[in-house]
Amino acid sequence: MFVVSLNYKVPLTEIDRLQAAHIEWLKGCYSDGIFVASGPKKPRTGGIIIAQCPREILDARLAADPFAKAGAADYAVTEFLARMTATGLDALKEA
Repeated sequence: MFVVSLNYKVPLTEIDRLQAAHIEWLKGCYSDGIFVASGPKKPRTGGIIIAQCPREILDARLAADPFAKAGAADYAVTEFLARMTATGLDALKEA
């Protein structure tokens, strides 16, 4: 499983311009079962994505993000093993 931290490199006006395309990209990643959760940071300096897929698939998907294609965000990816989860999230546990 991965935690992806996006950090915006451009003014929020540029992020807002790309937002609709970014949301469509997110929907596709959810539809394909790659993303588990996502949302903006507070304050709005970027976002967080939780993903569960092979690393090469994640890297390809991140490269296709409209934010990445426009050079509007940097991505820091951290891999971790979900050994414990809250009730109802057992499907996310990794051996």
